[in-house]
Amino acid sequence: MGSAVRPQRRAILTGGLVAATAACLTCCSSKTDGGAATASAAGAAQKTSSSPPPPPAADGERPVSPWAAFARLMEGNKRWVDGDLQHPDRDPLRRQFVAEEQDPFGVVLSCIDSRVPPELLFDTGLGDLFVMRTGGQVVGDVVTGSVEYGPMTSGTPLIVVLGHQRCGAVKAAHKALKDNKPLPGNLQSIAEELRPAYEVIAKEKHADPVDAMTRVHIKQTSADLRSNKDLGPLVKKGDLAVVSAYYSLDTGRVEVLTGAPTA
Repeated sequence: MGSAVRPQRRAILTGGLVAATAACLTCCSSKTDGGAATASAAGAAQKTSSSPPPPPAADGERPVSPWAAFARLMEGNKRWVDGDLQHPDRDPLRRQFVAEEQDPFGVVLSCIDSRVPPELLFDTGLGDLFVMRTGGQVVGDVVTGSVEYGPMTSGTPLIVVLGHQRCGAVKAAHKALKDNKPLPGNLQSIAEELRPAYEVIAKEKHADPVDAMTRVHIKQTSADLRSNKDLGPLVKKGDLAVVSAYYSLDTGRVEVLTGAPTA
């Protein structure tokens, strides 16, 4: 997983000259804020500050603040929803640029579901995100350590815990826990990690208990990460935001549940 720098980003990909690319590789290591959300990105978020956002970043800058990273992701998701994709950071020059070092601006913990690829639904590219995917986005020590890697070693300013509509893992766990019939093999370990969310929703009636369980689990997981002994101090300092979010398979839209950073 290489050591991190703070490179200027897409500006090197548009020049088309190898010499210009080499120059950027050697000099673009300064920290620059990726700016803040445009009005469209702010509108896409469900829970954002009522204060006006700062001006947008110059194209190509790596976001280094939680708000700027959040804005970059939400802008990308809006393009995904609208079908106006940019496919950034996905060409041979980008591959060459990140071959020796990486500096992702975000961490995404999502489900293994084949319909929920974070790099696509946020319209990002090579070297932009650390991505962990587990059944029902459940966590354990190894997964938590993987989530912590970016923020603790290279200052990655944003973590997104992303659940989704019609999650098969949550559905299977809900049935197993409700019927008290363990799932086969190691699948039961997923159900046990989802038990806290099940116990919350089992106390009330829900039109869609699986969906309710998914949303509770996303919020619980992000809250646990936000307050853990290693990430908690970064959150308190304002260097890190941990966002819980829900992805609609029907619309492609990411709905922010908790933890959205303010400008």
